[in-house]
Amino acid sequence: MSYETVIGIEVHTELSTNTKIFCDCTTKFGGEENTHCCPICTGMPGVLPVLNKKVVDYAIKAGLATNCNITPFGKQDRKNYFYPDLPKAYQVSQYDLPICQNGYIDIEVEGEKKRIGITRIHIEEDAGKLMHDEWGMGSLVDYNRCGVPLIEIVTEPDMRSPEEAKAFLEALKAILQYIDVSDCKMQEGSLRCDVNLSIRPIGQEEFGTRTEMKNINSFKAAVRAMEYEAKRQADLIASGEKVQQETRRWDDVKGIGYAMRSKEEAHDYRYFPEPDLVPIVIDEAWIKDIRKTLPELPNARKQRYISEYKLPEYDAEVLTSSRTLAEFFDACIAQGAQAKTVSNWLMGDLMRILNDKEMEPEEIPFPAQYIAKLLSLIEKGTISGSIAKKVLDTMFVENKDPEQIVKEKGLVQISDASQLTQIVQRVLDNNPKSVEDYKSGKKQAVGFLVGQVMKQTKGKANPQMVNQLLQQMLSEI
Repeated sequence: MSYETVIGIEVHTELSTNTKIFCDCTTKFGGEENTHCCPICTGMPGVLPVLNKKVVDYAIKAGLATNCNITPFGKQDRKNYFYPDLPKAYQVSQYDLPICQNGYIDIEVEGEKKRIGITRIHIEEDAGKLMHDEWGMGSLVDYNRCGVPLIEIVTEPDMRSPEEAKAFLEALKAILQYIDVSDCKMQEGSLRCDVNLSIRPIGQEEFGTRTEMKNINSFKAAVRAMEYEAKRQADLIASGEKVQQETRRWDDVKGIGYAMRSKEEAHDYRYFPEPDLVPIVIDEAWIKDIRKTLPELPNARKQRYISEYKLPEYDAEVLTSSRTLAEFFDACIAQGAQAKTVSNWLMGDLMRILNDKEMEPEEIPFPAQYIAKLLSLIEKGTISGSIAKKVLDTMFVENKDPEQIVKEKGLVQISDASQLTQIVQRVLDNNPKSVEDYKSGKKQAVGFLVGQVMKQTKGKANPQMVNQLLQQMLSEI
């Protein structure tokens, strides 16, 4: 039987406020264990929380950027469960009156556009971190993360493949970075997701039994986990067994998932209004002020790149997928560089180096004007494209102006006709077989000869002049 996958996602995003949601402890990542906490975020008896207004600002901003309705009157609720990393034995979250409701994000997969509904966005506090001691057969807990403000973004079950889910996550991450409410550093836990997945026979309207995979912290891992879980459920049904509604953990190293516990329902958490916090009242003036702070969002910037710079849709999609990369591109254009040339270099050699070094665009060590200067050096004939690639590699290591690198390393392109003529003649004299091949109609032999000239000049010869000279001198033989 053929099955359709049904996917909904819950995304937990740490907000980039300076202080926590209910106290003035720092939200800075890292630090010695249990040094970024106080009696409020460690749940000491008698303390009273005070809501950080910036958290509400950021939640409204995220809601507006994802086309949500903003709830004018809301509150916070206690979500009761006991776990060692939650010192109060409850989490302050939101239940029936989230700040944002009924939004959407548009995605595109293989040329097909689709709208993914967002059920809600609500604010809540993060829990601490358990560290399991394999040698001592116990666990330690670090409360530094307790009280770090989160927004939880819950989608409708609108995705039908891991590819659609990945496209949604990428689009959401880009939006959150553009509006500057989170750094979205997945390696630091700033963005993580829970995946709800079920399968059903194609054509059936009723959903199947869903499972939830918790705390997946990379898009690649999310795709692997979804592919694994869909196959696992299909195999269970094929063998006559039933899918159990349960919470599961994904082990990305082993490439397997395993059950943790039966899936909780809302009533299991015994939600009730948080008595120590006042209601959240959001008026139109507040919403209007937040709306004014919204920047140009990824889709709008993508369309601008297509219409204004005549970039292919694929180029525009890649460049706008990261706010940092898009701003880097804009800065290069502001320096006078040609849009398509900049796009080719950013999407090609720059991304190659970032991938090789496992770096994010935010970690590019030099300013955009250096790329503009590098392209200018090529355009003026000072260096060749192949030399420019080497200069770019050096820029990542030394963070120097490309003009300085070219000068220090003696990389100026050889464009002197008389000098190149002597080198080309020497190459022709030393490679009579290639000359004979060329004269007998094997035109590809000229490529070998060009390579020999470039080798002798250590890549500094002007390739256009070399080609011209070779064609001319070969025709005279």
